[in-house]
Amino acid sequence: MTPTLYFLRSSESKIVKDMSKYAHPDLENSDIYNDFYGLTAKDLGLYALVDNKIAGAIWSRKLNAEHNAVAFTDEQTPVLSISVLPEYRGQGIGKHMMHQFLLEAGEVCEGLSVAVVDDNRVVNFFENFDFVRVKTSEPIIMKKELEQKEIQRPTDGYDPSKWMD
Repeated sequence: MTPTLYFLRSSESKIVKDMSKYAHPDLENSDIYNDFYGLTAKDLGLYALVDNKIAGAIWSRKLNAEHNAVAFTDEQTPVLSISVLPEYRGQGIGKHMMHQFLLEAGEVCEGLSVAVVDDNRVVNFFENFDFVRVKTSEPIIMKKELEQKEIQRPTDGYDPSKWMD
């Protein structure tokens, strides 16, 4: 199943808020990952639609130390959040979103960090995208250095069924 991907706009901050409970289920205060999403150039995200239903979302925010984000490593590295609704898991949607998101993020930042639970499937998912562990006790903190690449758009011959501008 190939979802259609759309940029997350500031007017769609409700998507980020709704998906945040799946991306950060164990955090009592996950508002730092979604409050006022998209109102600055520090936020980047996309969401996936399957059969006209939101199936998942992935986004990043540049935060600072005062935010006390679990995955915070430094002020230049945005913190990544990703979620796929339970009924859509195991269908490659997260992989599809991550692939495109990494292309997009490479245009605006040099790396990403993420906090994950100590679960082999989750850790392997991020390791498959070349994230490395920078903190090994739970929550595990993983970081990825990004390749600076030019983004491909549908007008450049990219398959428009996979990505919508």
